[in-house]
Amino acid sequence: MEGLGIKEMAERTGLAAGTIRMWEQRYGYPEPRRTPSGHRRYDPRDVEVLGRAVALRDAGLAIGPALAQARAISSPTDTPSIYGAIVAAAGIPLRPRALRKRTLTPLSRAIEDEAMAYGARPLCFAAFQHERFYRRVEHRYRRLAATAEATTIFADFPRARHTGDTVELPITARAALGGEWAVIVDAPGYAACLTAWERPGRGADGEREDGERCFEALVTLDPVTVRNAARVATGVVRGMDQEYGNRLDELLDGRPLAVERPVPALTALTNRMLEYLDAA
Repeated sequence: MEGLGIKEMAERTGLAAGTIRMWEQRYGYPEPRRTPSGHRRYDPRDVEVLGRAVALRDAGLAIGPALAQARAISSPTDTPSIYGAIVAAAGIPLRPRALRKRTLTPLSRAIEDEAMAYGARPLCFAAFQHERFYRRVEHRYRRLAATAEATTIFADFPRARHTGDTVELPITARAALGGEWAVIVDAPGYAACLTAWERPGRGADGEREDGERCFEALVTLDPVTVRNAARVATGVVRGMDQEYGNRLDELLDGRPLAVERPVPALTALTNRMLEYLDAA
């Protein structure tokens, strides 16, 4: 029977085998299959769920609710909006802020720079609304893709293209993602997500200066929230390219969460953001 034994689960999650068994009995998760001889066999996805639950527990959530929330956001999703899914995620203490494009741009650059500097095979997703916006920074994403596990770009491209290390996927203005801005980096030691939604009728088509366009935005380095965003983006990919979406799912299944308390990453990213904002 395929799957992981209790010893392998303990090694991969850092939890004692007795703790895993206790959670199974008390909270109904994980739910192992049994071999004919009675030995437990766990799904590899359980490693990620337990890792999320531990991070949520250490952040102050009781283990029962932590397990429930970790299971909910570990499931593959076909939600068409990254921003909407993050805002709707229960228990995530995030408050959207109104930010102009000229502020979002340096925030994006800081996240990208830290990913390139860290160089730890990240999974990267970015939503640009319009192809022309992406082409202006394509050189940056090609450099980022050189050290990434996978780099996926959403914009109003005329068609889907696999171009070397990056995958370009077309979205339309009417799609949920068509009005969104996103930069998601999920690496073993660094996680960051900027996701924003442009309110309709706010000058997206040139009625106001480009840098003054206003978005509702969320920025987080919480690894659980970043993984949720990556799952949502993968769900969008799967609706366009099933094979590539399945590959991203497999990469996420075997990927540990970045860190439980991302203080070093937060410090480094904050310093980069300050440099960009100071120069703006």
